[in-house]
Amino acid sequence: MTAAQSRKSGQQWCAAICLLLPLVLTGCGGSELTCIPHDVLVHIGGETDVVLSLSGFNHSVEIYPLYEPGSAAEKITNLGNVTLYGNPEGLNVSLTIHAVRGGHVTVYFNATTPAINDDEAYVRVTIIHSDEVFFVCIVVGWVYFVAWSVSFYPQVYENFKRKCVVGLNLDYVVLNVLGHSVYGLFNMGLYWIPSVQLQYYEIHPMGVIPVQTNDVVFSVHATVFSIVTAVQCIIYERGDQKVSPYTWAFIGVSSTFICISTIAAITYSITYLSLLYYCSYVKLIVTLIKYIPQAHLNYKRQSTIGYSIGGVLLDITGGLLSVLQMFLLAYNNDDWDSLFGDPTKFGLGLFSVMFDLLFIVQHYVLYRNNNPPAVYLPINRDDYLPIDDDRSTPSIMA
Repeated sequence: MTAAQSRKSGQQWCAAICLLLPLVLTGCGGSELTCIPHDVLVHIGGETDVVLSLSGFNHSVEIYPLYEPGSAAEKITNLGNVTLYGNPEGLNVSLTIHAVRGGHVTVYFNATTPAINDDEAYVRVTIIHSDEVFFVCIVVGWVYFVAWSVSFYPQVYENFKRKCVVGLNLDYVVLNVLGHSVYGLFNMGLYWIPSVQLQYYEIHPMGVIPVQTNDVVFSVHATVFSIVTAVQCIIYERGDQKVSPYTWAFIGVSSTFICISTIAAITYSITYLSLLYYCSYVKLIVTLIKYIPQAHLNYKRQSTIGYSIGGVLLDITGGLLSVLQMFLLAYNNDDWDSLFGDPTKFGLGLFSVMFDLLFIVQHYVLYRNNNPPAVYLPINRDDYLPIDDDRSTPSIMA
């Protein structure tokens, strides 16, 4: 290579570096586009402002919005593309969002250059009919949370008072322990473990963790009192009642499934988030089957003595308020798909309410004046002591 060619080549490299240097420096300077705030609440027909903030970028750039879900165009007016002119000291631009109809919309603001990090440039818009309905939904949510939490107490108290669990189906008890335990794992994992939350955000980049503080408190509280009830079934008189082989088989299969899934998560075959979702699926199945043994036992004994009606009344109160909240939210957000588009949650809520209604009918109508059959426990090989199910003092145990 001649000296002239070398000089020409050097000049070309210098020119390329001079052209690329501003972009490199801009990227290294941490150019970032953000939207403040990330969550806004607005009435139908109203409007609200958000602020786009651009820092570390000194050139003009075009920002274009993307919307989710597909029906977003019916809910808010199109914001259109925005051209921002970089400023060394940063730049803030206010945008107005006009609400047309109720629902939820997420707007993502995307920069036309990869030199700008726009991960935090999004806003979730909740459009409602009424503030009053919104606050009623919050109150209803806390009331059914309390009702469901307190619903464990009457059964524990009745067992303690009678020193006997005859009439309380043991299948129902152990299935409750399993269901609330795996549900507690799901809630605590999503609420407390950062790596699991990161996995959730990888699937739902702009989503919200679907577990709140009250969910964690409820599931832990429910697990503890389910275990307390199970311990009462061990130490108190239970007659000839025992856990059925079908329930033990279901618990065995479920536990094996969760153990295998745990090993798969440890070996990175699946994510820990998937493991937690598998736990939630077990909870759903438990909810579908746990009431059946208790309803059958009541029918078989022609009595509800031993199964606390107070817990049933609190449970149905929580269930009805939960369904009511779903309807209020669907109305206030004009988002009926959230109600009927998730048949699992809605169906499970109604399923629990239907069984609670069955227990109420059994207690107050069908078996209202029925006394349960006597329970005979052996004192010795030749003698038996008849035990009335509803007495409050313990019997002589075998």
